[in-house]
Amino acid sequence: MSSKHSINTGNTILDKKINEWLQWNQDSIAEKEVWNIINNGDIKLLSNLFLKRLEFGTAGLRGRMGPGYSQMNDLVIIQTGQGLTKYLLNIMPNLLQQGVIIGYDGRHNSKRFAELTAAIFIANNIRVYLFSKVCPTPFIPYGVLQYKCAAGIMITASHNPKDDNGYKVYWENGAQIISPHDKEIQKNILENLKPSESSWHISKVYESPLYKDPLNDIMLSYFDNIKDNVLYPEVNKNTILKFTYTAMHGVGNDYMVAAFNAVNLKPFIAVEEQKLPDPEFPTVKFPNPEEGKSALDLSIKTANQHSSSIILANDPDADRLACATKTKTGEWYIFTGNELGALLAWWMLHIHKVQYPDANIDNVYMLSSTVSSKILASMSKKEGFNFEETLTGFKWMGNRTVELIKNGKDVLFAFEEAIGFMCGSFVLDKDGINAGICVAQMASYLETVGLSLYDKLEELYNTYGWHISLNSYWICHKSETIKAIFERLRNFNGNENTYPASILDGKYSIISIRDLTTGYDNTKPENKAILPTSKSSQMITFTFDNGLVATLRTSGTEPKIKYYCELCASPKEQDVNKLKSILNEMVSAIVAEFLQPDFNKLIPRDT
Repeated sequence: MSSKHSINTGNTILDKKINEWLQWNQDSIAEKEVWNIINNGDIKLLSNLFLKRLEFGTAGLRGRMGPGYSQMNDLVIIQTGQGLTKYLLNIMPNLLQQGVIIGYDGRHNSKRFAELTAAIFIANNIRVYLFSKVCPTPFIPYGVLQYKCAAGIMITASHNPKDDNGYKVYWENGAQIISPHDKEIQKNILENLKPSESSWHISKVYESPLYKDPLNDIMLSYFDNIKDNVLYPEVNKNTILKFTYTAMHGVGNDYMVAAFNAVNLKPFIAVEEQKLPDPEFPTVKFPNPEEGKSALDLSIKTANQHSSSIILANDPDADRLACATKTKTGEWYIFTGNELGALLAWWMLHIHKVQYPDANIDNVYMLSSTVSSKILASMSKKEGFNFEETLTGFKWMGNRTVELIKNGKDVLFAFEEAIGFMCGSFVLDKDGINAGICVAQMASYLETVGLSLYDKLEELYNTYGWHISLNSYWICHKSETIKAIFERLRNFNGNENTYPASILDGKYSIISIRDLTTGYDNTKPENKAILPTSKSSQMITFTFDNGLVATLRTSGTEPKIKYYCELCASPKEQDVNKLKSILNEMVSAIVAEFLQPDFNKLIPRDT
């Protein structure tokens, strides 16, 4: 700590925490930033930075980069790594043999945070597999299983804004951590806050016999696994389709090149401006292909220039996939995550049926999250495979897949509406590289039978019933307002535990309610929900008599109230425009009657 200033904010606890951070920190730029804030007398900002702490949850850590305990910086990363190491040593005595695998994306500080993490493990005589260059997030859960590691760590903030970074942890089963590991890791972090001198020694990582670069091993093995799902090699080789691909300034380009090579597809057309990792994300407002056309403008321009009819887009850490196709009218159609989920589910089932014509379909499973389309449920009734839904997030689908595999089941596919897809079970998390190569092969095959991806989607809805979604969100910065909105729904008209029975004065009746905050589900024995509940987050699902399923939930990482509404029609109902009109009418009513945006001063998205 610099001694040229004294700290006197008027709050002795705050002064103590600032002093402690400055004493432990070794980043001179961060120190200078702290002194600037102190000299400006911004007590509120100092309190936010030093009296609050980034908490380790099931998604690990994610937050803005900068000084203090509530942001991502060298010291917080070291404290996190020390806590994680201690916890693993306590519960996994064979950790020394197993080791850990560590990867990082192209964001500011990602490589440094990964190296600091590696230094801690090596200082504790633990083997470290640290990638020598940026890699896709799915390579970490994949690598955990390949090397039988005790854990995997990926430094990434996925598609967050450029100022953010994150620390994502996978368990020895290859899936993201779930409780109680998150709480135990947080406890161990708080018990090991003082940084060891050895934790800063990045240079010693590469000199250590405990260090290994896993890149070549993982590349060979991973792309061998991708080849296992090549059904029509000649179709891939001879397709007339041209694919355009964007890495969205992230890590994906080299790995998607390798994937196209692995399955014998001709090289794609790269969006040159977004091809290489760039932590500034200069060409997009948000580096998130889920944002739709605004994020895909350059891809569409590139595709049009090269007469390409299909766009594949990864987010910056290549675990999500977006896809757009040119329609017969020359317009670009961007598939939703639910629509891509329907197409990939059909493709994975098609592969399974062709590869294993005599296999027992009773052993086959597909999964999706509660807020995703119910299309898999509709498909399962007709095709005979098993369908399960889990809580939101791949941590739940990954861990459920582990359980099913242990019981001799075959998990073909899992997805969530936020463009996350798990095709097969060799990566127990969403994987934008594998999903991208599956979409490319599916499109190539469909072209040989005279169908586009869009045509096939219509065919699926004609077969299993139209599933039309309308998802969005409202922004609310006041937690007490959010709580009041959901408490009103639980005690409608002032009556305790009385939820709304209908919308639009009884025009559409609610037939079932599931509240995963309180554990209420009126379709289950004793009204008790089967899925895990969480009092710390709000989530209520309403099912209407005409097949509409509406879920209202809070975001774990942003000040949002999200709504997910899907009208699940029977195959007999083929008037799509009429169904869309009903969906729009119902969603408008749900927003107006349940969220009351004017009364609650909610902020609409994109403002």
